[in-house]
Amino acid sequence: MKIFAFVVLGIVIAGIFALAIYLILGAVLFKIAFSRKSVTARILRKDTEKRLKEYKIDLCWWEKVDFKKVTIESFDGLKLAGFYFDNKSDKTAVVVHGFGQSHKEMQPYCKMFCERNFNVLAIDNRTHGESEGNVITYGWLERLDLVSWCAHLAEENPNVKIVLFGLSMGGSAVCLASAEKTLKNVVGIVSDCAFDNASREFDHIMKLKHIKSKILKKILISYTKRLYNFDLEQVDVVSQVKNTRLPILFIHGSQDDFVPTENVNNLFNSAPQGLREKYVVDGAAHAMSYATDGVIYEKKVFDFLKNRTPLH
Repeated sequence: MKIFAFVVLGIVIAGIFALAIYLILGAVLFKIAFSRKSVTARILRKDTEKRLKEYKIDLCWWEKVDFKKVTIESFDGLKLAGFYFDNKSDKTAVVVHGFGQSHKEMQPYCKMFCERNFNVLAIDNRTHGESEGNVITYGWLERLDLVSWCAHLAEENPNVKIVLFGLSMGGSAVCLASAEKTLKNVVGIVSDCAFDNASREFDHIMKLKHIKSKILKKILISYTKRLYNFDLEQVDVVSQVKNTRLPILFIHGSQDDFVPTENVNNLFNSAPQGLREKYVVDGAAHAMSYATDGVIYEKKVFDFLKNRTPLH
């Protein structure tokens, strides 16, 4: 009887120990990958700052433009922040930043649309900038936030024609939103350097950082599903794009090593014929297509909007 009791006690202790390890590892991995203060986000911010200096991109334009802060409530009760410039137009560009950034890094694209007489709404994604949130969902819940933002714009002006523009994770978010039937007043989408599948992109990032353990990823996914009800493996951008009802311009740099260029081909090939265009910028690194190709980039974007949407 004593032996049996010791065996049971040993199993219980082992179980508690395993659970503790699981929770500790899960919490650490979550902070690295999905949290507001994610280690990955900090690395990307440093990389962005380096490239801004390299390409001599000055963000002081924000100080010269009268953007109004607006807030809405997400479907799950979060306060989301955006920054709106009223250009007295019936066309509005919703500009969506990437992982670990905020609306501020999207200045070049906001400026580009402003100069073409668009109103601009530069949003802070959930768990970024001035928006609330505890978990970055790689575009999955962000797509529903875009539905809410578009509903807000349509409520303010029922005749508004909306273009969704997204960069990196923001590019994936606008693609994911493209299949949502409740998306209001959107006439076209521009997606720059988006990944085609969040789980595969996560694997690629792990490979870049020389992390080879599949067990760590399984722990992270399990932990996030249990505590935050988010499953990274459900974020398949390709499957959403297949069902889009909107024209999409897919942009990517040929030298993108963070989100490999093959992603743009997978997204383009999955979109319905007649609703897709592709533009690969020779020599451009991740999120640097506009900085690399400048005037041609703008021409591609606005020719697409002119030819594929009701905008003129």
